[in-house]
Amino acid sequence: MDRDAQQPVLKEYYLKPGFIFVPDKPTSISTVIGSSVAVCVYDKSKRIGGMSHFLYPFPRPRQETTALFGNIAVLTLIKMITNAGARESKIRAQIFGGAYDPEQCRQDIGKKNLASARQVLARKRIRIVSEDVAGELGRKIVFNTSTCDIAVLKVDRLRES
Repeated sequence: MDRDAQQPVLKEYYLKPGFIFVPDKPTSISTVIGSSVAVCVYDKSKRIGGMSHFLYPFPRPRQETTALFGNIAVLTLIKMITNAGARESKIRAQIFGGAYDPEQCRQDIGKKNLASARQVLARKRIRIVSEDVAGELGRKIVFNTSTCDIAVLKVDRLRES
């Protein structure tokens, strides 16, 4: 039997900023981040995973509460993955991004984004098993929700394409 025939066929999904995705089939989720943060969560025993990608740590008063904000995005991601069948006690997390570009920003929004994600995960008692954060480089993240494998490609310059 051909070894490749045993592997599940992966759908591909590009996650835009301000979105959350928990697929119902094995999927390769990718996103590109700079100062923004991507949080990947998974329950390895159930083979369920998902990702959020947010731009800001938390909304200011009178701002709409959407997945653009870390405190909303991470909580919603956890709720979505538990609704898909994951057990909260088995969920693990990985955090990516939070870079700082001194030429683009006066303040380090990346550091605040990382703190927002960590606070929510700590409050929900979800263990962070790895991080690739901070620095001055952007990253492309590719997350296989079936195997929970993640590839991180660091880049000097982010492009629109």
